[in-house]
Amino acid sequence: MDRLLTVQQVAERLGTGVRFPRRLIEERRITFVKVGRHVRIPEQAVDAFVDANTVEPVVLRPTGLRRVA
Repeated sequence: MDRLLTVQQVAERLGTGVRFPRRLIEERRITFVKVGRHVRIPEQAVDAFVDANTVEPVVLRPTGLRRVA
C-alpha cells in the first residue's frame, strides 16, 4: 500500500508552504484521501503531480546565421 502523507509532509517534500498543497486539494488537482476530518495525500500522487508538471529544458540548435556586429 502507498504511504499516506500529511499536508505538512507534502509541503516539505515540494519545498512550499502548506497553502500550496491545500490549494491543490481544494482545486482537486491532486488525489487525496479523507480519513475522518483529516486529509492525506498518497505518496504516489505527489510523484505523479511532480512528473506531470515537470517542464523539460529547450535545447537550442546552432543556426549558423549569427553575424558579428
